[in-house]
Amino acid sequence: MAVKNTQPIGIELVKRGVVSEDTINRALQYQQINPKKRLGDIIYELNLCDPYKLLNAIGEILGEKTMLLTLDDIKIDITQFLSLDIARSNKAIPFAIEGGKVKVCFSETTNKKNMETIRLLFLNKGLVMEKYITFNKNLQDILDSFSTESSDDIAVNADVSELVDSIIKNAIEKRASDVHIEPMESEIRIRYRIDGELFTAATLEKDKQAKLIGRLKAISNMHQEKQESQDGRILLYPEYNIRVSSQKNVCGEKFVLRLLKKNANVQQIFDLGFPKDKELVNKCFNKRNSIVLIAAPTGEGKTTTLYSIIDYLDRPEINITTIEDPVEIRIPGLNQIEVDSKASFSDSLRTVLRQDPDIILVGEIRDKETAEIAMQAGQTGHYVLSTIHTIDSIEVITRLRKIGVSNYDIGSTLATSISQRLVRKVCPHCAKKREFTEEEKKIICDIGKKYNIEYDFTDKYTYTTVGCANCNNSGFYGRIGLFEILNITDTIKELIVQDTPTIQIRNKAIEEGYRPLIIDGFEKVLNGYTTLSELNSKLVIF
Repeated sequence: MAVKNTQPIGIELVKRGVVSEDTINRALQYQQINPKKRLGDIIYELNLCDPYKLLNAIGEILGEKTMLLTLDDIKIDITQFLSLDIARSNKAIPFAIEGGKVKVCFSETTNKKNMETIRLLFLNKGLVMEKYITFNKNLQDILDSFSTESSDDIAVNADVSELVDSIIKNAIEKRASDVHIEPMESEIRIRYRIDGELFTAATLEKDKQAKLIGRLKAISNMHQEKQESQDGRILLYPEYNIRVSSQKNVCGEKFVLRLLKKNANVQQIFDLGFPKDKELVNKCFNKRNSIVLIAAPTGEGKTTTLYSIIDYLDRPEINITTIEDPVEIRIPGLNQIEVDSKASFSDSLRTVLRQDPDIILVGEIRDKETAEIAMQAGQTGHYVLSTIHTIDSIEVITRLRKIGVSNYDIGSTLATSISQRLVRKVCPHCAKKREFTEEEKKIICDIGKKYNIEYDFTDKYTYTTVGCANCNNSGFYGRIGLFEILNITDTIKELIVQDTPTIQIRNKAIEEGYRPLIIDGFEKVLNGYTTLSELNSKLVIF
């Protein structure tokens, strides 16, 4: 349990006759060895006084409601409201619902972010949160008593070959994009990334670690003896190309498996969540003598969008070449080049320019050399598509300036920059329709006014995320893209060439109709694809 500071709480507890000075001194000595632990937690863990009296006294001092939880106190199935991973990361347990209020126990009173995260999650379910506090160990013991959601699906007691096979097949079945195999001090944790979120799938006994690592290295074609970072591939599953990365940590070697489906169908651009406006799509992508950049952090679907654009533009009379690291989806009719240690993006791009391409897809603009060659390609009759790491479409200009591209080249060649994020979609199997709360309406309307947009909530509904077997009890199934689009008009072009700060470029773009990610996010919420709390977790709007 978090307390405001150490000395005052100790003095208050002595004054109230809850503990003696000797008890406080003993707890403070223990705290010197364990500085991250709070005084109240230490007294509780060392069993130095009656826990109920201690907790009640701390609650009075802090002005908080308290609850020393037992399993009998938990009147709800917490996994119907929170995944165990969210409960653990936010140190929170919901334990009862009465009259539209959900009672939630926290072990940290100073972490306002955790409490706000949980409050908004329940607000999205139409419930008002009533906060209680308890000791950290009390909360952890309760969470540990619950089995993780997916451990029964993994053959934890099988031999090592069957165990690894079970971990991978279970991940494929649950639509995981990545598998994390993480040695810890006393166990091995298996986690799956599903729809962008990490979920604990199982924990394994520590004595399985050596054999598990040996098996992973064997099937990934890695050196058994080496413990430094390695990369490999697993080719045992016909429909999947599994990339493997190992990294030594203080508890052993961590492995991350990226599950890439071979011959996966390319999604249509509109299915990704791009505005269903063919005129806009043609304006953004049917061009020559230019470059289009997709901007987003890692893991936000940039490559998927590039593939969709290529699929939209592909015709027999067009020569399309891609330069990727690695080639994630093989598309018939395209010339796809995989970057390796012998040829960088810039080296491959130079060669491709001698191959008579019409459209060139460059996996990523990473440095000045690649950016300048891509710009030259755009200036000499080619159409170039690529990605870049920035927070939004206007900051693409700043990023290109930072890596050394001239304002003239940016202004004359950059045609469109698109920023995107992925948010989880409500699970169609278990989501429950409800009306927007007044607080939700106010948040949406207040931000909309900044861009002269008014929202009408007539016949508009949102959803309470419940959780079921189909969505791994998360309440969400699949993801959809949020997009913001900056078309470089003549006015914007002139401002770029004049080295105008991006804040002024942003203001002019808004005048000309540019709208940030949050506006498309609101459209996805109002149309029932996702929820306001999910949008907030991605964009932090309130």
